[in-house]
Amino acid sequence: MEKLCFPCNMKLKINPATLYSRWMVLLSFVVLLVCSILIINSPLIGNITTTLTNLASITQRPTTIPFNCNVANLTCPSINITSHTLPPSSSCPEYFRWIHEDLRPWAETGITQDAIMRAKKEASFRLIISNGRPYFELYRHVFQTRDVFTIWGILQLLRRYPGRVPDLDLMFNCGDMPVIKAANYKAVSAPIPPPLFRYCRDDATMDIVFPDWSFWGWIELNIKPWEALLKEIKKENEKLKWIDRLPYAFWKGNPNVSHKRQELLSCQSRKGFKSSNLAKQCTHRYKIYIDGRAWSVSEKYILACDSPTLFVNTRFQDFFTRGLIPGHHYWPIPRNNLCRSIKFAVDWGNSHQKEAQTIGKTASRFIQEEMSMDHVYDYMLHLLTEYSKLLTYKPVVPPRAVEYCSESMACGKKGLMKRFMMDSMVKSVHDKGPCAMPPPYDPGELQEFLTMKANSTKQIEDLPKKALQH
Repeated sequence: MEKLCFPCNMKLKINPATLYSRWMVLLSFVVLLVCSILIINSPLIGNITTTLTNLASITQRPTTIPFNCNVANLTCPSINITSHTLPPSSSCPEYFRWIHEDLRPWAETGITQDAIMRAKKEASFRLIISNGRPYFELYRHVFQTRDVFTIWGILQLLRRYPGRVPDLDLMFNCGDMPVIKAANYKAVSAPIPPPLFRYCRDDATMDIVFPDWSFWGWIELNIKPWEALLKEIKKENEKLKWIDRLPYAFWKGNPNVSHKRQELLSCQSRKGFKSSNLAKQCTHRYKIYIDGRAWSVSEKYILACDSPTLFVNTRFQDFFTRGLIPGHHYWPIPRNNLCRSIKFAVDWGNSHQKEAQTIGKTASRFIQEEMSMDHVYDYMLHLLTEYSKLLTYKPVVPPRAVEYCSESMACGKKGLMKRFMMDSMVKSVHDKGPCAMPPPYDPGELQEFLTMKANSTKQIEDLPKKALQH
């Protein structure tokens, strides 16, 4: 009997026929492997793969949404519900985490119908979504067309994500100043705070922030919808390098809405500051942001310009600026010593050109990438979805509410309003899910983030003092 061993000192007997068959098996395997590699890398296979990929993309092409004004009795069309299992398009920007913070006052109690009705006295309109269809109840006159284009934006969200916005009931205020004071609801016996949506808030209020109307156009100032304007700003940035821009700070706005803006006008006589011209907003090295009665919609236009933003400190917050970091996305300007601080920032930037350009580029990239309309719509969807989870009752359409749709709003319009609506209309259902929502901050993490921002602001504000000491 022969034995196999390793290692051993025994001499093994090998059958030649067995050895030959094993070599043939190994040789066959090598031949098959080489042929497989050659076939996979051949042009024929490449063409077949490309064709299959193209066919797959054709079958997954986004569904075009019909829009028809040529109907005698115009009614809102039916809704084709899209799949809620589509994969997310990407990860959401970091500022989406503030959705959790805005809704935290109702995390334990939920939102009752009584709480919502107590917000009615401050509301411009009420929105009810039932089975994917929007109904609005208008309460009072709104300045300019803020309510019109806010409502229009909500309708475009529903076109982009049909059937994905859950049933909800909310009150919306289209004014400037936040009004739901947090101090009124701190006592144990205090009622549930009334949830009220608006465009901004501050640390002393509980208003729920929502993208403003200008993302779909501001006809009174002839400011185009954001998607088109963002592309134009990018082209303007590419035309003129930062180093070739005028070495001054630039501001354009209405000076009559705040004392600080009036004070800003006095800075024009100082060296390092030049008069404003909106048509040339991307030809200066520095842009100034200063709030008006509350926050100002000009933030996004200023930050997009590739020039460092000299951001006059403000207590007001909109939905995206809470994600900005001083010294990284903008240069903070204290509200006291306004002119001197702007002068110092301009001088510093002109003598630290690499650092100044980095701040401008970082902000511009943030606006281009994280403030696209894709992310604006996703922010709206996630906010409304999380809000709806807090409702303690099933929303019912009130008798005076009217169903709105893109056709009922746009078909009868003319001029600039009609053009902006058509330009900003969502033409097809989004073929992916919204971006993946980030988790909420834990208390320690949020405090660390806020402390970091405060320290960064102080370090920059202390620079003029240090310069005088030297």
